[in-house]
Amino acid sequence: MSSTERGLRSRTQSRGVTLIEVIMFIVIVGVAAGGILMVFANTTRASADPLIRKQALAIAESLLEEIRLQPFTFCDPDDANAATATGAFVGAGGCTATVEAMGPEGGETRYAALTPYDNVNDYNSFAMAGGILDITGPPAIPGLGAYSAAVAITPFAFGGIVAAEALQITVTVTGPGNIVVTLDGIRTRHAPNL
Repeated sequence: MSSTERGLRSRTQSRGVTLIEVIMFIVIVGVAAGGILMVFANTTRASADPLIRKQALAIAESLLEEIRLQPFTFCDPDDANAATATGAFVGAGGCTATVEAMGPEGGETRYAALTPYDNVNDYNSFAMAGGILDITGPPAIPGLGAYSAAVAITPFAFGGIVAAEALQITVTVTGPGNIVVTLDGIRTRHAPNL
Protein backbone atom coordinates (compact mmCIF):
# COMPACT_ATOMS: atom_id res chain seq x y z
CA MET A 1 0.00 0.00 0.00
CA SER A 2 1.31 3.32 -1.00
CA SER A 3 1.43 6.33 1.24
CA THR A 4 -1.36 7.98 -0.79
CA GLU A 5 -3.63 4.99 -0.29
CA ARG A 6 -2.90 4.98 3.44
CA GLY A 7 -3.72 8.70 3.68
CA LEU A 8 -7.03 8.23 1.84
CA ARG A 9 -7.88 5.20 3.92
CA SER A 10 -7.16 7.00 7.23
CA ARG A 11 -9.30 9.96 6.14
CA THR A 12 -12.23 7.75 5.13
CA GLN A 13 -12.00 5.66 8.26
CA SER A 14 -12.04 8.68 10.58
CA ARG A 15 -15.33 9.98 9.28
CA GLY A 16 -17.80 10.69 12.09
CA VAL A 17 -18.93 13.54 14.28
CA THR A 18 -16.76 15.63 16.46
CA LEU A 19 -17.49 16.46 20.07
CA ILE A 20 -18.38 20.03 19.09
CA GLU A 21 -20.94 18.77 16.58
CA VAL A 22 -22.52 16.50 19.20
CA ILE A 23 -22.73 19.35 21.71
CA MET A 24 -24.28 21.68 19.11
CA PHE A 25 -26.84 18.99 18.23
CA ILE A 26 -27.77 18.54 21.93
CA VAL A 27 -28.12 22.32 22.43
CA ILE A 28 -30.32 22.76 19.33
CA VAL A 29 -32.55 19.79 20.20
CA GLY A 30 -32.76 20.98 23.83
CA VAL A 31 -33.87 24.47 22.83
CA ALA A 32 -36.46 23.06 20.40
CA ALA A 33 -37.78 20.59 22.99
CA GLY A 34 -37.96 23.38 25.59
CA GLY A 35 -40.03 25.50 23.21
CA ILE A 36 -42.41 22.65 22.47
CA LEU A 37 -42.80 21.83 26.17
CA MET A 38 -43.49 25.51 26.92
CA VAL A 39 -46.32 25.49 24.35
CA PHE A 40 -47.78 22.37 25.98
CA ALA A 41 -47.50 23.93 29.45
CA ASN A 42 -49.27 27.14 28.36
CA THR A 43 -51.99 25.17 26.61
CA THR A 44 -52.56 23.00 29.67
CA ARG A 45 -52.56 26.00 32.00
CA ALA A 46 -55.10 27.87 29.85
CA SER A 47 -57.33 24.86 29.22
CA ALA A 48 -59.36 25.56 32.38
CA ASP A 49 -60.11 29.16 31.30
CA PRO A 50 -62.86 28.21 28.81
CA LEU A 51 -64.54 26.10 31.49
CA ILE A 52 -64.43 28.97 33.99
CA ARG A 53 -65.70 31.43 31.39
CA LYS A 54 -68.50 29.05 30.37
CA GLN A 55 -69.55 28.56 34.01
CA ALA A 56 -69.50 32.33 34.61
CA LEU A 57 -71.62 32.83 31.49
CA ALA A 58 -74.14 30.21 32.68
CA ILE A 59 -74.40 31.96 36.06
CA ALA A 60 -74.88 35.37 34.39
CA GLU A 61 -77.52 34.02 31.99
CA SER A 62 -79.42 32.36 34.81
CA LEU A 63 -79.44 35.48 36.99
CA LEU A 64 -80.39 37.72 34.04
CA GLU A 65 -83.29 35.42 33.15
CA GLU A 66 -84.46 35.35 36.78
CA ILE A 67 -84.54 39.15 36.85
CA ARG A 68 -86.19 39.58 33.46
CA LEU A 69 -89.03 37.25 34.49
CA GLN A 70 -90.00 39.52 37.40
CA PRO A 71 -92.90 41.97 37.02
CA PHE A 72 -92.11 45.56 36.03
CA THR A 73 -94.93 47.63 37.50
CA PHE A 74 -95.43 51.29 38.48
CA CYS A 75 -96.60 50.22 41.93
CA ASP A 76 -95.17 47.72 44.34
CA PRO A 77 -96.72 44.39 43.25
CA ASP A 78 -98.30 44.17 46.73
CA ASP A 79 -100.28 47.37 45.97
CA ALA A 80 -103.94 46.76 45.08
CA ASN A 81 -103.60 48.80 41.85
CA ALA A 82 -100.33 47.22 40.68
CA ALA A 83 -101.92 45.63 37.59
CA THR A 84 -103.99 48.66 36.53
CA ALA A 85 -101.96 51.76 37.47
CA THR A 86 -101.16 54.01 34.52
CA GLY A 87 -98.28 55.86 36.16
CA ALA A 88 -95.89 55.98 39.10
CA PHE A 89 -97.99 58.13 41.40
CA VAL A 90 -100.44 57.68 44.27
CA GLY A 91 -104.02 58.57 43.49
CA ALA A 92 -106.70 58.03 40.84
CA GLY A 93 -105.28 55.90 38.01
CA GLY A 94 -102.07 55.31 39.94
CA CYS A 95 -100.97 53.35 42.96
CA THR A 96 -103.06 52.93 46.08
CA ALA A 97 -100.19 53.59 48.47
CA THR A 98 -96.77 52.42 47.29
CA VAL A 99 -94.93 53.58 44.17
CA GLU A 100 -92.23 51.12 43.14
CA ALA A 101 -88.76 52.56 43.76
CA MET A 102 -85.33 51.47 42.53
CA GLY A 103 -83.97 48.78 44.85
CA PRO A 104 -85.75 46.45 47.26
CA GLU A 105 -88.41 47.69 49.62
CA GLY A 106 -87.82 47.21 53.36
CA GLY A 107 -87.30 43.57 54.28
CA GLU A 108 -87.30 42.20 50.71
CA THR A 109 -84.63 39.70 49.79
CA ARG A 110 -83.84 37.52 46.78
CA TYR A 111 -83.94 34.36 48.83
CA ALA A 112 -86.97 32.29 49.79
CA ALA A 113 -88.30 34.41 52.63
CA LEU A 114 -91.59 35.94 53.64
CA THR A 115 -90.98 38.96 51.38
CA PRO A 116 -88.94 37.95 48.29
CA TYR A 117 -88.03 40.33 45.49
CA ASP A 118 -91.18 40.97 43.47
CA ASN A 119 -90.10 43.49 40.83
CA VAL A 120 -87.26 43.85 38.32
CA ASN A 121 -85.84 46.95 39.98
CA ASP A 122 -85.61 45.21 43.38
CA TYR A 123 -82.40 43.59 42.07
CA ASN A 124 -80.59 46.94 41.67
CA SER A 125 -77.23 46.74 43.51
CA PHE A 126 -77.80 43.07 44.35
CA ALA A 127 -74.55 41.15 44.85
CA MET A 128 -73.36 37.67 45.78
CA ALA A 129 -69.80 37.37 47.06
CA GLY A 130 -68.06 34.24 48.23
CA GLY A 131 -70.21 31.89 46.20
CA ILE A 132 -73.35 31.67 44.10
CA LEU A 133 -76.60 30.92 45.88
CA ASP A 134 -79.89 29.79 44.40
CA ILE A 135 -83.15 31.45 45.45
CA THR A 136 -83.45 29.22 48.52
CA GLY A 137 -80.41 30.98 50.03
CA PRO A 138 -77.31 29.65 51.82
CA PRO A 139 -75.26 27.57 51.49
CA ALA A 140 -73.51 28.33 48.20
CA ILE A 141 -74.06 25.92 45.32
CA PRO A 142 -71.28 23.29 45.49
CA GLY A 143 -68.43 24.06 43.09
CA LEU A 144 -69.40 27.73 42.70
CA GLY A 145 -67.76 29.08 45.86
CA ALA A 146 -65.07 30.95 43.91
CA TYR A 147 -67.59 32.93 41.81
CA SER A 148 -69.30 36.21 42.64
CA ALA A 149 -72.06 38.18 40.91
CA ALA A 150 -73.29 41.77 40.89
CA VAL A 151 -76.35 43.40 39.33
CA ALA A 152 -76.93 46.99 38.22
CA ILE A 153 -80.28 48.21 36.92
CA THR A 154 -80.68 51.60 35.25
CA PRO A 155 -83.47 53.36 33.34
CA PHE A 156 -82.90 52.98 29.60
CA ALA A 157 -84.39 54.91 26.67
CA PHE A 158 -84.24 53.50 23.14
CA GLY A 159 -86.21 53.45 19.90
CA GLY A 160 -88.94 55.84 21.05
CA ILE A 161 -89.30 54.16 24.45
CA VAL A 162 -88.73 56.60 27.29
CA ALA A 163 -86.45 55.72 30.21
CA ALA A 164 -89.39 55.27 32.61
CA GLU A 165 -90.67 52.42 30.43
CA ALA A 166 -87.46 50.35 30.13
CA LEU A 167 -84.67 49.15 32.38
CA GLN A 168 -81.20 47.97 31.40
CA ILE A 169 -80.09 45.02 33.51
CA THR A 170 -76.33 44.45 33.77
CA VAL A 171 -75.14 41.22 35.39
CA THR A 172 -71.41 40.86 36.06
CA VAL A 173 -69.97 37.52 37.18
CA THR A 174 -66.37 37.14 38.32
CA GLY A 175 -64.79 33.69 38.38
CA PRO A 176 -61.47 32.19 39.47
CA GLY A 177 -58.44 33.90 37.95
CA ASN A 178 -60.41 37.19 37.75
CA ILE A 179 -62.28 36.03 34.65
CA VAL A 180 -65.17 38.47 34.22
CA VAL A 181 -68.33 37.94 32.19
CA THR A 182 -70.84 40.78 31.77
CA LEU A 183 -74.31 40.39 30.25
CA ASP A 184 -76.81 43.14 29.52
CA GLY A 185 -80.53 42.75 29.05
CA ILE A 186 -83.47 45.09 28.70
CA ARG A 187 -86.87 44.77 30.37
CA THR A 188 -89.68 46.96 29.09
CA ARG A 189 -92.98 47.73 30.69
CA HIS A 190 -95.94 46.48 28.66
CA ALA A 191 -99.64 45.64 28.77
CA PRO A 192 -99.65 48.33 30.40
CA ASN A 193 -97.27 47.63 33.26
CA LEU A 194 -96.49 43.97 33.82
